[in-house]
Amino acid sequence: MNRALAAGLVLLGVAGAGVVLGLLLVAPAGSPPPASDKPSPPARPSAPPPDEADTAAVAVLARAIVEAITRHDSAAFGKLTCRPQTAEALAGLQRTWDAAGPVTAKLAAPPELRGESATAKVHVEAAGGTKDTPFPLHKENGRWCVPG
Repeated sequence: MNRALAAGLVLLGVAGAGVVLGLLLVAPAGSPPPASDKPSPPARPSAPPPDEADTAAVAVLARAIVEAITRHDSAAFGKLTCRPQTAEALAGLQRTWDAAGPVTAKLAAPPELRGESATAKVHVEAAGGTKDTPFPLHKENGRWCVPG
């Protein structure tokens, strides 16, 4: 994958999510705790399943991210972010995507929801290679969006 496309993906705020995910994935697991005679604390109830409306909204947002990447449409991507993007930031993203040449993008897996956060993993293919990028999503003021 060429540098321009990779830089564009980084520009989208993936770096922040990658750091958090990287820390979680590479943190040492350690050894299991020694057996104890003490009873273990009661298990916490599992989180309720995601709301159907949130599931649908996250799926729509994930598809919109894929469409914006495929069409190299920085203006459309800018509308998916939680905070308004400056014209300069969107122009930089557009230049990066234009330099990347033709790409195809698709969801690598269904989005994962966790309360008011979610992750959509996007698989991108270009002349220079392929890359799976996890896009963090967040529900803010009742609207699902891409932080950043």
